[in-house]
Amino acid sequence: MAFEAESFSKSKAMELPRCVVVGHDALLDLGDVCVRIKLGKKAVIVADGTTMKVAGDKAAQLLHAKGFKVKDYLIADASIDEVRSAEAFLKDKKADFALGIGGGRPIDVAKCSSFNVGIPFISVPTAASHDGVVSARASLTANGQRTSFQGQTPIAVIMDTRIIAESPFRLLAAGCGDIISNLVAVKDWALARNLRNEYYSSYAAALSELAAKLLIENAHTIKPRIEESAWFVCKALVSSGVAMSIAGSSRPASGSEHKFSHSLDRIAKKPALHGEQCGVGTIMMMYLHGGNWQSVRDSLLTIGAPTTARALGVTDEELIEALIHAHEIAKERYTILGDEGLNYEAAERLARITKVI
Repeated sequence: MAFEAESFSKSKAMELPRCVVVGHDALLDLGDVCVRIKLGKKAVIVADGTTMKVAGDKAAQLLHAKGFKVKDYLIADASIDEVRSAEAFLKDKKADFALGIGGGRPIDVAKCSSFNVGIPFISVPTAASHDGVVSARASLTANGQRTSFQGQTPIAVIMDTRIIAESPFRLLAAGCGDIISNLVAVKDWALARNLRNEYYSSYAAALSELAAKLLIENAHTIKPRIEESAWFVCKALVSSGVAMSIAGSSRPASGSEHKFSHSLDRIAKKPALHGEQCGVGTIMMMYLHGGNWQSVRDSLLTIGAPTTARALGVTDEELIEALIHAHEIAKERYTILGDEGLNYEAAERLARITKVI
């Protein structure tokens, strides 16, 4: 008796940038990129007052020279209200595409407003402070809290290493913390696969982990105002962003260390940068995973990124409280923190063992 083979039915959709330009004076390629990928002629630049001066005005000139009609929309913050206002502006100007020019805030507003309106989005980061410059996820303030939202995967990414190298080094160091945190995110993802049967992409996990490991191995080369350092970090951020696109979620680059960071955002009077907090979170969560947390800590110290509560500018109590409540963030995402999280004694012990307090 012959047995019929079961038909193969797996399916996977991935949204990846069509064009990525990284390097010295990459901004000068903006006009040609927009012409080549045929986005239409009406563009809206989303920026803030500072990033408009740093790169927005030049971007507008370059687009005008190629026959594009350009309007700018300046934001005050990255909030859901700002996204709604940007949506109305894009519709009013009948924009064909949007450009997010800046660090995190303008890019997050641009990716969400363009997603909601249904037009393409180009990411033009002026700093390499986190991997959101390449991903579809955005961090916005809603009801007084930082929350993750679905946005548009950039159709193109333009990373000018000359501009990024001139940005405050603290931003680049924060980007390194965000990349290194992939090590824990991948471990958490594998744990969720093993214990909760969660979908897991070995390709996405390998790419994300490779970016983190390469950064740790080359931590000694990351220096202020050195364009080669910016080049290395930018490439790692692109890899991390592509890993998220392959996975179809932020899983390869966001786990328990990100939960800690978001928890600290809610608890601390004055939170640090996202990537800085993720770096410190990675030290502690790597310890919980039984991994080499000392290597993570040493790499962050070598780069010049924070490794303690004091260096983050938060109190020991705020950090411990953030650890206790970290498991409450994105409860559907299973991590090493489990469903119950840590009690006060366990959180304090973890922070002391890893020398975070």
